[in-house]
Amino acid sequence: MTSPPSDGQMPTALDQRIETAVGYSVEELRRHRDDGLLDAPHAALANAHRELVAAERDVTFYRVRLARLASSELPVDQALFARIDRTLDQLGKAAGVRDAKQTAAAAALEPIEAAAPRQPPRQIATKDVAALLAIAQGAKLHEHLVTHRLAVATPTRTRISYAQLQHLEAMGLVERDTTYPVQAGQPVTLTDVGRAALTTPRRAGPPRTTPAPLPPAFPAVSRTRR
Repeated sequence: MTSPPSDGQMPTALDQRIETAVGYSVEELRRHRDDGLLDAPHAALANAHRELVAAERDVTFYRVRLARLASSELPVDQALFARIDRTLDQLGKAAGVRDAKQTAAAAALEPIEAAAPRQPPRQIATKDVAALLAIAQGAKLHEHLVTHRLAVATPTRTRISYAQLQHLEAMGLVERDTTYPVQAGQPVTLTDVGRAALTTPRRAGPPRTTPAPLPPAFPAVSRTRR
């Protein structure tokens, strides 16, 4: 089984939001921090993100260990059960630390987002418009108890994947109330930018041009042989 990726490759739930707020990738944010090029708020964000990445890596490490224990050919005995219980406990603690680091990173990100308010995009994809309309009627992000997959439930049964939700969040169109656990459902609502995106007239396609009429065809003049 492959080992967890290094810190520089470990994605987090805040990467897209950070990249949208700062205008460049999280890898560049890290390099700028190491080079001493950031102001205080951006340096604080870079430090918080680095700690979040390390915590996310610990979660992945124990998740991989648990999967290895469950799928290996080790004898199914009390020793295996003890190792699984111990790994579950370590995974739970790592997830708790990760959640705390994510909250801290989000708090460091908020003033940077507030300092650079985003305008509604001039044009958004049709599927994103449908998702925003569904979210406007009430939506919640749920985690499946068995598969642990995340998905957004809406009254209109519009399919909104977690990846699309992250995309909408990165664009500043929706936001989640993370004070609720995902097992119970985190409310998802439109932001002011999202509401503006729905009320702004959408651009029409390019005007249709009527092809110029062809010149009239004249009958061929027959030449009479002399």
